[in-house]
Amino acid sequence: MANTPEVGNRTPRRRAVVASAVGTTIEWYDFFLYNTAAALVFPALFFPGHDEFAGVLAAFGTQFVGFAARPIGAAIFGHYGDRIGRRTTLIATLLLMGFSTFVIGLLPGYTSIGVAAPLLLVLLRVVQGLGVGGEWGGSVLLAMEWGRGRRRGLFTSWPQLGVPLGLLLSTALLGFMNSIAGPDFLVWGWRVPFLLSVALVGVGLYVRLRVQESPEFERVKATRAVARRPVLEVIRRNWRDILLSALVRMSEQAPFYLFVTFVLTYGTRTLKLERGAVLSDTLIAAAVGLVSIPVFGYLSDRIGRRLMYGIGIVCTGLFAFPYFLLLDTRAGGLVLLGIVLSLVFHDMQYGPQGALIAEVFGTNLRYSGAGLGYQLASVIAGGPAPLIAAYILNATGSSTGISWYIVGCCVLSLVALALMPSRARVERRLAEPVEQAGVS
Repeated sequence: MANTPEVGNRTPRRRAVVASAVGTTIEWYDFFLYNTAAALVFPALFFPGHDEFAGVLAAFGTQFVGFAARPIGAAIFGHYGDRIGRRTTLIATLLLMGFSTFVIGLLPGYTSIGVAAPLLLVLLRVVQGLGVGGEWGGSVLLAMEWGRGRRRGLFTSWPQLGVPLGLLLSTALLGFMNSIAGPDFLVWGWRVPFLLSVALVGVGLYVRLRVQESPEFERVKATRAVARRPVLEVIRRNWRDILLSALVRMSEQAPFYLFVTFVLTYGTRTLKLERGAVLSDTLIAAAVGLVSIPVFGYLSDRIGRRLMYGIGIVCTGLFAFPYFLLLDTRAGGLVLLGIVLSLVFHDMQYGPQGALIAEVFGTNLRYSGAGLGYQLASVIAGGPAPLIAAYILNATGSSTGISWYIVGCCVLSLVALALMPSRARVERRLAEPVEQAGVS
């Protein structure tokens, strides 16, 4: 990237990185809050009368609806992000996510309003999915496009910190409310973290309103290279890259939601571990991610993103069986080790992932292309994973099939990684003249 005055100024760069990290933290706090409640609260509150397995499936089914909405959010906000800019679009996604999370905290249960309760829950989950679907692409791009080319792995790893930070905040607050509310946790204790989302959104808005638009997007506007229909254009020109971006996430996305969501159901219902203990272990693992994600992003700048990502895929696949063996011991230290290692191997991929995917697309189509590729994985990997795991466990009574499922996801990701174009090849392609039919 050329040394323009804006890029040479550290203040706007620092603000962009901080705004990206703060915004994604709030978005993922809201999203993970729902995921954790789907495992611990929603089966009893919104789906009473079902047997235990059916209640869990119903709760995870509403969780999946949010994942299904994420590519739609990526398309909607990707269009505006590539048309009017990253900054304005990110403010909209933050408001959308905060509103839906706050209203969930006010939602009456099934015993109060009947079937309307789960229906409203599904609707609000869809709104959450739209918001988080548009968030990732913009936040990663804002950090990357303000950063330096040789440190893109490190710069894009900062907004990725929103995952462990959001998981840390949501799990800590639910654990805290579980401890002080006691038997009333299912009555009112779980609602407090959802209602607090309003305060977090206020912080996020303050930070994001102080950020300038990225210099790369400003150059796109200055050269009149803004695409008229960026979503359609990127699907036409880069459909293969979108598909590979989704498949390369299989080894990261599907296991992650087993490691942070399904583990709560497996640990408390199958292994009969204390709810507070499993939440605490997840909390510790998320805290480790605050260090491991930027470290692996930095390493991807040193040894190459594809190599760093490939190491993470292999480690996740090799850990699929030892993970459940550690959990099944029911020994506190070994359970903690299993949960922490599972997220470290996830972070090996998640740290460099933002730059790995975003670098495939040109600046004028990057929000749409990277967002679609990233969020498509939520439909084929993240959303179905807890449902598939719950079904396998109920059908077989064993975790062996779940481990093979993780291995299969890793194999698919390795193939996709091998087929993704190298960075040099992408830069040569992007240097070619842009077709005038797609720009205004």
